[in-house]
Amino acid sequence: MLVGLGVIAIILSILVFIHPGMTVVTIVYIMAITLIVIGIEKIISGIFIRRGSKWGTVGLGVLALIFGSIALGFPVSTGVFVIVMLGVGLLFAGISHIVYGFGNKESPRWARGFSIGAGALATVLSFLVMGAPYAGAVAVSFFVGIALLIIGIETTVVGVSGRRMPMMASDIRRKI
Repeated sequence: MLVGLGVIAIILSILVFIHPGMTVVTIVYIMAITLIVIGIEKIISGIFIRRGSKWGTVGLGVLALIFGSIALGFPVSTGVFVIVMLGVGLLFAGISHIVYGFGNKESPRWARGFSIGAGALATVLSFLVMGAPYAGAVAVSFFVGIALLIIGIETTVVGVSGRRMPMMASDIRRKI
């Protein structure tokens, strides 16, 4: 079974590398459907909740349903919006690394220089992502493809070798 899952992950990684734009749209569809399901669940549970914030839960469900429906109706625009927001987040992270690098006098010079360099790189990348969202989508797809490929190879190797893979934190603790 693990070998099959690993092969599926490897095939998906190849598809991600071939069609990066469709990868982002597919992720938006999956998240939109997830939001719709969560919205319905929150509305239903909010109606039948006996105590607590009944209308807050229903309101949260309605918002999730609205956002999920918008994302489902406009997946490309939603994808572009999400990529631009990732660029904005990257910009804030870059600026904070630069400020930290210049302001932290207690750290070694090499650590401050590394922080400033990483912040500058993040800031430049953020402008590239915000200026060309499709390039940002390709970059996100590239990282998703690499992750799927690594997971697929690891799962296939574990399946072929017949060893048990630790899936939960409790499995990892038992080995220590």
